[in-house]
Amino acid sequence: MIMRPGVRKFALSAHLTFSIGWIGTVLAYLALGVAAVSSNDVQKIRAAWTAMELTGWFVIVPLAVASLLTGLVMAFGTKWGLFRHYWVLISFVLTVLANTVLLLHMPTVSSTADIAQEAEGAALEALGGDLGHPGIGLVVLLVIQVLNLYKPPGMTRYGWRKQQEQRASSRP
Repeated sequence: MIMRPGVRKFALSAHLTFSIGWIGTVLAYLALGVAAVSSNDVQKIRAAWTAMELTGWFVIVPLAVASLLTGLVMAFGTKWGLFRHYWVLISFVLTVLANTVLLLHMPTVSSTADIAQEAEGAALEALGGDLGHPGIGLVVLLVIQVLNLYKPPGMTRYGWRKQQEQRASSRP
C-alpha cells in the first residue's frame, strides 16, 4: 500500500530526522571517546565515560531503533518496497546489523563507565576510550546514507518479477 503524499512526507521527515540524528550523536560519542583516550585528567576520563554511557543509552539507541522502524515504514509505504531494490535491501541489512551491534555493545559501555567511576590512576588511564565501535559504526551509517541518497539501479529477482506482473496486469 502506497502512502498518500502528505503522510509520506511526514514519514520521510521523521526518518531523516532520526537517521541524521543517529549520525550526529555517533560523532559526539566518538568525540567523547577521543577525549577519554587523549586525556590524563582523571575527572575528564570519568566524565567522558559517563557521558558515553548516557549518550549511548538515551540518545543513540532510541535514534537507531527509530531510524530502523521509520525506514521500514518508508520501505513498505512507498514504491521502493523492502525487497524490490538492492539498495533498499542492503540499507536495511546494514541498519539491522548496526542496531544489533549497538545493542550488544552498550552493556560493555555501561560496565566500563562503572569501572571508570571506581578506578584510579593508571587503571583509569588504561581504560582509554571507545573508538572502534563508533568509528566503524559511523562508516556504516555513511554508507547507508549514500545508498539512500544515490539509489543505485538494480532490482532484485523479486522486484523484477513484481514489475513484470504489474506490466502484464496493466495491458489490455
